[in-house]
Amino acid sequence: MAIQHDTPSAVEPGKPGSSLFPESPLGEKVEGIPTGREVAWEPLVDYRRNGVSETTIHGAIAWSHGDEVIHSFGGNVLCYGRSMMKPFMLKAFTEELKDTSWEQKAIAVASHNGDTEHVAAAQSLLSEEEWPLMLTPLDVPLIQFGRQVRRPRRWFHTCSGEHAAILHGCRKKGWNRAGYTLPTHEVFDAYMVELRTYLGQDWKPLRIAKDGCGLPTVSNTVAELAQIYAGLVRDKDNDWIWESMVRSPDLVGGFNRLDSTILKAGGGKVIAKEGADGLLGLAIEHPDYPKGLGIVVKIAHGWNSQAMWYVARAVLGVLGIDLRNPYPLHRQKAFIVPGIVPEHYLPQLETLPTWDEWDPDQDRWLYDIEV
Repeated sequence: MAIQHDTPSAVEPGKPGSSLFPESPLGEKVEGIPTGREVAWEPLVDYRRNGVSETTIHGAIAWSHGDEVIHSFGGNVLCYGRSMMKPFMLKAFTEELKDTSWEQKAIAVASHNGDTEHVAAAQSLLSEEEWPLMLTPLDVPLIQFGRQVRRPRRWFHTCSGEHAAILHGCRKKGWNRAGYTLPTHEVFDAYMVELRTYLGQDWKPLRIAKDGCGLPTVSNTVAELAQIYAGLVRDKDNDWIWESMVRSPDLVGGFNRLDSTILKAGGGKVIAKEGADGLLGLAIEHPDYPKGLGIVVKIAHGWNSQAMWYVARAVLGVLGIDLRNPYPLHRQKAFIVPGIVPEHYLPQLETLPTWDEWDPDQDRWLYDIEV
């Protein structure tokens, strides 16, 4: 039985547009590529109203010490690294960007809010004559105060710094800047070279897709992403990536962004980078992990800043790094699932509350109720 479309339709079976859309709303089965229904997602955080769980946030997490995955919870999910991979794409241009300012270096690996300082840093990487080369989608600032009256601009897009840096680097390398967002361009080839330094020379992605900004994003398992982030610790002194993020944390994300807050809390020992649709990568320099510790979290249903913040606070807390709680609760109390950390950290995990003393307790009456 063929899928039903409104008639006439350019995408119904047999028509020219049919190849652009899936053949079934249930999805096709592709060998070697599990869907979200087939992976072992686990609860990471649950919100309880007077002790009863009302909302559960599922996901997956992996810890890697160097190349060795030492803890996995929620299944080795296949996903796209999205913006979490910007530090590695820009590794292909570290020589070409060596003479730029620290602010320009930081904005190159940023997923910024589109504030004034973000736009200024991104624009400074190119001459005004080069601005029309940039192909980020039109957008407005990510976090807006008051009524939005500005028209969408490419510079407001969260990835404009990365695109500007790539164009800057392409000019220095002598690469044609036309088509720089395509997977057939030298930019993508150079990115693959960087990933293979962490995953082996024979590694190939199972899928390549177009990211929200137009650049290619490749599929990795959560464990692979954790290994790659552990490598960021190993190579921290080989280029400017680590230092630029530590020096300018508010350019990497912005006001009240999780990765910017972690960078400040880490005291130079932690690199954090958010990725779209529920990703957080952590590269941690820690005496217990001399080969570098990489931790990657994937939220099953996509981005959830508050739940991800609780997970990050718990993970960093057991390692002795204090990350504040999110802003005061506007909902039920949150509780962490023990499996997000290796078992030997459970005593430390039990000491880290997911609320502060000033948080409201509004989901119960403070006296016994007899029915």
